[in-house]
Amino acid sequence: MGKGIWRWGVVLAAWAALAYGCAPSIRLFSDAGDPLQEYTLEGEGRGRVLVIPVRGILSDAPDRGWIRTRPSVVAEVASRLRKAEKDDRIRAVVLQIDSPGGTATAGDLLYHEISGFKARTGTRVVVAMMNVAASGGYYISLPADYILAHPTTITGSVGVIFLRPGITGLMQKIGLDVDVYKTGENKDMGAFFRPPTDVERKIMASLISRLGDRFLDLVKQHRPVSAAGMETIATARIFLAEEALELGMIDAVGYLDDALAKARDLAGLPPEARVVVYRRAEFPDDTLYNTPAAEGHGRTPSLLPAGIPLPARLDTGFYYLWHPGAPHE
Repeated sequence: MGKGIWRWGVVLAAWAALAYGCAPSIRLFSDAGDPLQEYTLEGEGRGRVLVIPVRGILSDAPDRGWIRTRPSVVAEVASRLRKAEKDDRIRAVVLQIDSPGGTATAGDLLYHEISGFKARTGTRVVVAMMNVAASGGYYISLPADYILAHPTTITGSVGVIFLRPGITGLMQKIGLDVDVYKTGENKDMGAFFRPPTDVERKIMASLISRLGDRFLDLVKQHRPVSAAGMETIATARIFLAEEALELGMIDAVGYLDDALAKARDLAGLPPEARVVVYRRAEFPDDTLYNTPAAEGHGRTPSLLPAGIPLPARLDTGFYYLWHPGAPHE
């Protein structure tokens, strides 16, 4: 037993040393400090279509894992847009979105970054929705010139949700209490250790309503949706691609190749125009379908045995998020 534990300790120490770069000849992971480099996936010529992956929970907080810390999704997307802005060869951008959304602020920051990039450069932007592009994943799609969804994409969930853990029942069972000293009757509003008051429920409902109305107003601004369609969308339900197309939420149903073809067409590029990505490391046999996972966003490598469920890392706050689509392990 003692030898087994010792062996595992050596293995984990070696893994950590390699991951942190103590052995310069071997790199298990690319590092966030590595510069973004351009890599060609297909095509030729000067004009370029840049593919930017947007994957996982939208957040402006770094992803802190046991082995390494990765930049937030907001930081990664913004850094690629800023790099593309300095390159006049980038004539179109395809946002490859696979996200159930995230915090309201992260979604709004990405919306702002994408809108600003378009306004400053005149670059055409196409969205290619993959598995899920719901709630905040749809929110950040709205500035695009063209939105295409995969035939099996789940989108919609146009609304806001407030999440907070509630453990008052558990606290009562185990005899745990919290002493609170505060100024202002609403200072501890939203606290996990007590249920909300009626006044607090009204305040929260007002905040949620205003954030939800902001989302709906952006849909009206960007998409040709009828009044009846907006009533359906406002229920915050999810849709498959064909339903979203009928409502006017998207422009087409197709595949990633179709999104690239549309991007080339909107930018006035030839069919053989170059398709590129920005990465921090080169990947062998790279393809468009490697793009979402290339930088390792989504799930941090775990040292726990497979099959042990972990709660989703969602802090208390307001979310443009389809919660069933959030990872739970």
